[in-house]
Amino acid sequence: MKPTLLILAAGMGSRYGGIKQIDSVGAYGQTLLDYGIYDAKEAGFEKVVFVVRKSIEKEFRHHLFDRVARNMDATYVFQHQDSLLNEEQLELSAGRIKPWGTIHAVLCAREEITGSFAVINADDYYGKTPYVTLYNHLASLGPDAKEHAMVGYVLQNTTSRIGTVSRAICSEEGGYLKSMVEHTKIGYEGDSLMSFRESGNLPLTGKEWVSMNFFGFAHSAFDSFERYWHAFIEEHITSEKDECYLPNGVGNLVSKGDGKVRFYTTDEHWFGMTYAEDRENVKIQLAKKTEAGLYPEQLWSN
Repeated sequence: MKPTLLILAAGMGSRYGGIKQIDSVGAYGQTLLDYGIYDAKEAGFEKVVFVVRKSIEKEFRHHLFDRVARNMDATYVFQHQDSLLNEEQLELSAGRIKPWGTIHAVLCAREEITGSFAVINADDYYGKTPYVTLYNHLASLGPDAKEHAMVGYVLQNTTSRIGTVSRAICSEEGGYLKSMVEHTKIGYEGDSLMSFRESGNLPLTGKEWVSMNFFGFAHSAFDSFERYWHAFIEEHITSEKDECYLPNGVGNLVSKGDGKVRFYTTDEHWFGMTYAEDRENVKIQLAKKTEAGLYPEQLWSN
C-alpha cells in the first residue's frame, strides 16, 4: 500500500489576515499547496488527505481541491472544535475559538488513512528532495512498523525578517531523533536569532536543526498520538489558547518508547505564507523555480 500525504490546512491564518491555504501565488492561479502536492506526486504519493475547517469548504473546493482531485486520489476531513471531545469536555471548553492544534488535526484524519503517511503544513514550501526522502522511507515500511521519520531543516534557512515563526528545535543521535522542543516565537533581534519566551529569551546560532512539521509516520503512530492527546486534553480542557503540537507529540512518542524517528536532513530553503507580506516573496520564489525548469507554468493537466 502506497503512503498517503496528509495536509494540515485548518489553520485560522490570524497572522496572515486571510485564507492563506487557497491564496493564489502562481501564474495560473495555483496556491502554494499546489506546488507541494505536485512535488509529492512526482515523488510517488498517489493519495492526499486534507484537514480543513468547515467554514472554508466552498472556497477550498473552488480554489484548490477540485483541481487536485482531478489529478490525484483526494479527500478531505473537517477539524471541528468539538471533534474527539466527550460531552463533559465540550461543556468545559465551551466558547473556545482557537483550534486544538496539529496533533488534534492529525487524529481527525485517522479514519481516512490505512497505512503509512507523511504530514505537511498547508502554508510552507519544503523543496522537492524531502518528498522523495520521506516517500522512500515510508514505502519501505511493513504493516507493523514503528520506525517513523522526519526531515530536519537548518534554522537559518527557515526564518523570516517579517516576524516570528514557530519551530521545534531538534537533537539527534546516531541518525535518529533524540528530542524535540517547540519554540513558538523565533525571530531576529537585530542580526541575532532569538527564541522569545516568557521564562527568558534564548539566543540561537541559526545552525540548529529544526522541524518544519514534515514528518513520515507508520500507521502505529496514531495510537501514540491518541494517548498524548488524551493526556493533553485532560490537563488543558479549560484553556482558551493552549494547543496540542505535533512536534511535542513526536517527542513524546520517542520518550515513551512508542517507536523511533529516523532523522533525515536537507539544506533546502523554506519560504511560506505566515504573514500577508510573505505573499509577494512566495510569488517571486516560485516564479524563479518555474523559470529554472523545476515546475511547468501550468502544474496540472486540467
